[in-house]
Amino acid sequence: MENNSAFNRLLEIMDDLREKCPWDRKQTIQTLRQQTIEELYELADAITDQDWKSIKEELGDLLLHIVFYAKIGKEQQQFTMDDVINGICEKLIYRHPHIYGDVKVENEEEVKQNWEKLKLKEGKTSVLSGVPVSLPALVKAMRLQSKAKQVGFEWDNIDQVWEKVREELDELHEVVQLGQPDKIEDEFGDVMFSLVNYSRFLKVDAENALERTNKKFIRRFQHMEKMAAAQGRTLDEMSLTEMDGLWNEVKKSEK
Repeated sequence: MENNSAFNRLLEIMDDLREKCPWDRKQTIQTLRQQTIEELYELADAITDQDWKSIKEELGDLLLHIVFYAKIGKEQQQFTMDDVINGICEKLIYRHPHIYGDVKVENEEEVKQNWEKLKLKEGKTSVLSGVPVSLPALVKAMRLQSKAKQVGFEWDNIDQVWEKVREELDELHEVVQLGQPDKIEDEFGDVMFSLVNYSRFLKVDAENALERTNKKFIRRFQHMEKMAAAQGRTLDEMSLTEMDGLWNEVKKSEK
């Protein structure tokens, strides 16, 4: 009842804003699109930082957008909030026959495999369909590999995956020596794709791992800037050797 009360309160506020606020009244699904993407990235940042307070706030912002789209959908006589909720409920029940039916599964991998089979029965023409075209390339690589795995297109063990990484690195090195820009980009992509595959076998989220490194680089670089300023200098006045010395000092201070 508490959840229903809170959700109904949000729906009522959305009704008020859509009727009385000039900005909210003006919004369309097109104008909301970019804002929704930004909200999703803000949630992703909060998750990477394990900032629970921010996660709670960003989930609220994202929920507002869902309610906003449903409100516009109702105005356009396309669907209602109930349609959205009941739709996902029916999908979850249908795709979990091991819970709501008589299908038996042994582990999470069998759950995923059965999920993909059910999607194909729904009319999907490929196990790779459903991966958004506009996904960032690194995330898309993870999703493509995960989906291909569900039909058995997967290495048997992690050693095989590492050998593939080394093979792709050798091929990249070869085209670099030949100075062929187009092939270099192609082989570099293959290296990244194989490393994403390796990350899956390590049970590491490649996207999150790279973002953690991005944040670490920002933190360390900005620390270097402060250290240089304390000496009355800027980084562009320093030699690479001097900057490397500062970098090593920052790394030591973090241990």
